Amino acid sequence: MAYMYQWLDVPWGDGDMGSWADRSPLHEAACQGRLLALKTLLSQGHNPNIITIDHVTPLHEACLGDHVACARALIEAGANVKATTIDGVTPLFNACSTGSFTCTEVLLEHGAKPQAEACQPSPIHEASSKGRAACIESLISWGADVDYDIPHLGTPLYIACVSQQLQCTQKLLDGGANVQKGRFMDTPLHAAAQKDCPDIIRLLLEFGANINARNLEQQRPVETAPPSSTAESALLLYEAMPQSLCQLCRLSIRNYMGRSRLHLIPHLKLPTLLKSFLQYR
Repeated sequence: MAYMYQWLDVPWGDGDMGSWADRSPLHEAACQGRLLALKTLLSQGHNPNIITIDHVTPLHEACLGDHVACARALIEAGANVKATTIDGVTPLFNACSTGSFTCTEVLLEHGAKPQAEACQPSPIHEASSKGRAACIESLISWGADVDYDIPHLGTPLYIACVSQQLQCTQKLLDGGANVQKGRFMDTPLHAAAQKDCPDIIRLLLEFGANINARNLEQQRPVETAPPSSTAESALLLYEAMPQSLCQLCRLSIRNYMGRSRLHLIPHLKLPTLLKSFLQYR
């Protein structure tokens, strides 16, 4: 499919309109990962912040294609790491969408915001929905809100459960995500039950998910699971077995510490085995 681009060979933010073209050479080089061609164009004075009619920059293209070297070259030439398309998409969102951990790190190191602005597509939600666990870990380490709630989507944890992404669910919980916070009254456990994901169900329960939480229809997670499914069996088994004292102690200690201090567990003056236990390792 051919797209028509309007590109501006002027500094970012200037209002003067440039010429029309199907695609700027800089966009093309960034999209295809042609580093030498991209550097040549930049050395010839091409603006790294040239935009299409949809305000897509070459940096957007490089990150979507996981072309790290091109992304670095564009940033070094002055590309705006916070640039947004007309839909609010940032280069960071594209990097998380494609699963480029290195591009994600490069953007964050150069000032990209780990947290999306209101009404903008959220990088951590995108990473959670597509199984980009490494990107999630990077975003959390740079200060992204692990419980960022978008009304029509819910939290990243809820999205990871809906998308059946076990590794992402683990990363979010390790990062201190609220195991009870989902979308409206639906908890992540409801989502995992509906999707028949016993592995995610067991993980959520280990982190203290409330098996008796009720959604808007006043249903518990077990009541939303498909009949005779593995999810239903896992929840019924959990209901029939009391939690161990070790599990209750671990949850109490983690709750007492609070999410903001969980990263300090490795520095506690405790045996390594106990610190690993508190970190679910």
